[in-house]
Amino acid sequence: MTPILVLLFGVAPTTAVGTDLWFAAITKLFGASVHKKKNSVDWQVVRRLCLGSLPASIVTLVGLYLLGGEKIRDGLILNMLGLVMILTAGALLFKDRLHGIGKHLRQDTPESFKRLQPAMTVVAGAVLGCLVSLTSIGAGALGAVMLLYLYPLRMTSARIVGTDIVHAIPLTIVAGIGHLLLGNVNYGLLLSLLIGSIPGVMLGALLSSRVPETVLRGMLAVVLVGVGWKMLG
Repeated sequence: MTPILVLLFGVAPTTAVGTDLWFAAITKLFGASVHKKKNSVDWQVVRRLCLGSLPASIVTLVGLYLLGGEKIRDGLILNMLGLVMILTAGALLFKDRLHGIGKHLRQDTPESFKRLQPAMTVVAGAVLGCLVSLTSIGAGALGAVMLLYLYPLRMTSARIVGTDIVHAIPLTIVAGIGHLLLGNVNYGLLLSLLIGSIPGVMLGALLSSRVPETVLRGMLAVVLVGVGWKMLG
């Protein structure tokens, strides 16, 4: 969403990020309610992620405030957008391999892996908190791949998605409040995005049910790399 707002509609990067954070927070609330009813949320993992992501988000926002003028912030956000999109594309392409590595470590060294799991999850949350606060990207695909690596045996695909969505809600709200205080939210644009998301979700659900996951993953990775390169260019 943020790259679309920046590249196609000419929205300032800071405003695009702040508006997209609130868009994500509101839309994910509906998805979270469904996953909660289906009991597909690992609340312990959500708490561990939040222990890292929420403080990291606040620190990042304070740093953004102290950084200086709007041009400096826009430049930093554009560069970070490009890097995070390329990183997310890589995570999507190597998702199965990363899952295999995590599974191998979990089975071969179970005691040490389980001992490190809580701290590693907090660190993963901190990374996501920083990235999401700067770019509004990372709490979806990147977060899911991290969970696949950290919890290769414990969590099903449905629980990974549900956990990732529920964790993203407090993170995007905290980051969204920070950007709101910085004056980076366009309310009219936010309303338009929310109205447009309803047919968008219906179309996406229809397409995703008919196209193989590997094809979708490859297409998304190509788009992310292309747009990420454009951002860096």
